[in-house]
Amino acid sequence: MQRKRLTVAALAAAFLLLAPSTATAADYPAPQPVTGDTVIHDPTMIRLRDGSYVAYSTHGRLEARVSKDRKHWERAAADAFAEPPAWWYEYNDTADPWAPEITYRAGRYWLYYAVSSWGSNHSAIGLATSASGRPGTWTDHGKVFASERGDAWNAIDPYVVEDGGRLWMAFGSYWTGIRMIKLDRRTGLADPSDTTVRHLATRPDLPYAVEAPTLVKHGAYWYLFNSYDACCSGLTATYKIKVGRSTNIEGPYTDSSGKAMLEGGGDLVLATHGRYIGPGGQSVMRDRGRDVLVHHYYDGQDEGTPKLGLNTLTWEGGWPVVS
Repeated sequence: MQRKRLTVAALAAAFLLLAPSTATAADYPAPQPVTGDTVIHDPTMIRLRDGSYVAYSTHGRLEARVSKDRKHWERAAADAFAEPPAWWYEYNDTADPWAPEITYRAGRYWLYYAVSSWGSNHSAIGLATSASGRPGTWTDHGKVFASERGDAWNAIDPYVVEDGGRLWMAFGSYWTGIRMIKLDRRTGLADPSDTTVRHLATRPDLPYAVEAPTLVKHGAYWYLFNSYDACCSGLTATYKIKVGRSTNIEGPYTDSSGKAMLEGGGDLVLATHGRYIGPGGQSVMRDRGRDVLVHHYYDGQDEGTPKLGLNTLTWEGGWPVVS
């Protein structure tokens, strides 16, 4: 999603049709206090086996920040990668990766990420693994899945989850919205025996401004969180997070009124409030028995600089609420 903050003026003009959230400061709680280097975009976070935390994000070679307590953050001495894999240049002239997602499975850490360029769906999602999950320790395994200009989807913003022994990757940005494919559990790459590209969410209106899927299992339901509207324009960002749910990971997903997410449905989870403008680019981390919504927002008291946002998710009446 870093592609969007490269052309702020153009983006703001292009998305004037997208109405900003009408939420006020009283509607949502402030993010949890964090200090140190918290300037970040599209964050993914995990608690490592030694109890410390690492967050990876868009830009650089996947920027890395570390923390002992999830409160004070320092920029790591290295990014995820020391050098960009050669195949990145096929999709981005500057080898600038976006929107990583970190998981732990089968005794190692798995880092999915995207490489693309602004306004194009000539895009690819890559995979790297590490025994420790720490910056500078990742081995790249190449492309997981790619999209081309003739496709109806955009292979960026990956999110990977397991369900009943099956491994899935949701992805998507604009074009026709959120898609999902099955992965091979052994390799973590696209499953060659199942090439179906499932459709989870979209909008009925151009430019189909929905992206950055996150899938969370709670109780009997799978919950699909997406970011909607205009990212990456600082003080004029209209980003917001919405959610729907389904008893089947493959959908259909609906909101609390029963409206399908394939028809533009979705309950608002978090939107602009006070100084916290355009929250989105989210992931969800399970930490010490609680779900934590990890996102960025644009700081209205710091010229729209993107900052790290952390909010605990509670569950009320079967739906997530930020707290």
